[in-house]
Amino acid sequence: MSLPEGFLELYAGADRQGPGTTSDVVWALNESGLSGRIKVLDAGCGTGADSWTLAQALPEAQIEAVDTAAPFVEAAQARLRAFGPQVTVREGDMAGAPGPYDLIWCAGALYFLGVTEGLRAWREALEPGGWVAFSHPVHLSDSPSAAARAFWQGEGEIGTVEDLRARVAGAGYALRGERMLVGAPWKAYYDALRAAISEARATGRAAVLAPAIEGAETEIARWEAARDEIAYALMLVQPE
Repeated sequence: MSLPEGFLELYAGADRQGPGTTSDVVWALNESGLSGRIKVLDAGCGTGADSWTLAQALPEAQIEAVDTAAPFVEAAQARLRAFGPQVTVREGDMAGAPGPYDLIWCAGALYFLGVTEGLRAWREALEPGGWVAFSHPVHLSDSPSAAARAFWQGEGEIGTVEDLRARVAGAGYALRGERMLVGAPWKAYYDALRAAISEARATGRAAVLAPAIEGAETEIARWEAARDEIAYALMLVQPE
């Protein structure tokens, strides 16, 4: 996938690189019952927002965060340094993480591997009884509006929640919990992105980052046009 010039710099300045909240992480931990001296992978960690929440919620756990984008990794390392050896952050391929992990958390990044393909790849990286929690784009109906289709233009085939459940089952996993991310998590994400754009302008970086800023503002406008239809489904699953 080709990224506009300046994309990584702009998005590394945002608090998150996709929609989600601390309550989503807490929900997954409460539903799974995970605690104590466990090992967790934050796959596609971005700048480490969810790694921070995981480390706070699981003070005895070992958190490993991985991302392919060097600017995100650098930002995550700086952000998570306060946790010391409890959290390690590295640049790498999330599909090849060796494990074994009690939980693989993946906010908005499994999309790049493919749901079925990614879940199959992670099966051997899970402890017996291990969990995967991931968020993925979905349409809220079989007949999305033109505005909703325009938002996801160029992002490949986006199905319904029922389609996503079928992909989970096709990978040999059982669905243990489901939570929809609509409205507020997206607004918070785009508010942070707007703040990163404002910072770029205030520091004289807007000209250099112009292609990325233009793309981000187009995305925000498309979300505004269909905000009640734009959703992620957060799935909590286990191998069968």
